[in-house]
Amino acid sequence: MSQTDPDLKRRAGRRVGEGLIAGLLFTCGLVSVLTTIGIVVVLVTESAGFFRQVPLVDFLTGTQWSPLYTDQQFGILPLLNGTLMIAVGAMVLALPIGLTSAIYLSEYASKRVRGIVKPLLEILAGIPTVVYGYFALVFITPVLRAVFPGAGVYNAASGAIVVGIMIIPMVASLSEDALSAVPRSLREAAYGLGATKFEVSTRVAVPAALSGIAASFILAVSRAIGETMAVTLAAGATPRMTLNFLESIQTMTAYIVQVSLGETPHGSLEYKTIFAVGLVLFLITLAMNLLSNRITTRFREAYE
Repeated sequence: MSQTDPDLKRRAGRRVGEGLIAGLLFTCGLVSVLTTIGIVVVLVTESAGFFRQVPLVDFLTGTQWSPLYTDQQFGILPLLNGTLMIAVGAMVLALPIGLTSAIYLSEYASKRVRGIVKPLLEILAGIPTVVYGYFALVFITPVLRAVFPGAGVYNAASGAIVVGIMIIPMVASLSEDALSAVPRSLREAAYGLGATKFEVSTRVAVPAALSGIAASFILAVSRAIGETMAVTLAAGATPRMTLNFLESIQTMTAYIVQVSLGETPHGSLEYKTIFAVGLVLFLITLAMNLLSNRITTRFREAYE
């Protein structure tokens, strides 16, 4: 009996410890869920107050955005236009560079080179966004103005380029992880059929990892849409309907920063615009994440 008592005590102690760990993990998960719910509730309730004064149709279809001026206009299309310009420009730069970097790291680089290059590439993700913004102002914009004299000091091209540089590590890292998860047996089968390394990379590895690569693309675009400080510093604060990347534009996140500086009276209609814009931004990023999950689930390949 004396020998079994310590065993019983140890088992009871383990059960208590497991219960504490389970409770801690549940609490952390609950905090995350409640935080998300709180954000959604605040956005919806504050936006409801805005839409009681501004018709939803005018908000979604208007082509003028000037809530801080005497002649107030509340059409979000100029902000949406600027956000999409930055996202599309960043995609054009980041997606091909990120994917080719991932193919090199996964298929061509040695273990030693991969161990050095990948961490260095991921360092880019740790640089503060405000630093990227100043980099755009002092380097990218002067280069653009030297090539295109008509470019403004603040322009969409500069913002798109710097955001593209910011999301390259995300595309490269996630795509490389997806490519590395492809079984070696598929590559060896292709080599056995006489395929070259390039053919194995582009016709075997990339299609097999398509779900992960597509998910990395969508997550990176979501990151570009939600970027704030770099775009605010590089692209300016001029909401307009344009497709000219050499002109100043304003994104939804940049407008939120502008109003949040403290000069707009709390509770005013102008103040409530940031919640309406934030709600639209939230719905866009939510749709992008749902699409990413859908693609990952739909095209996931299972290997034994």
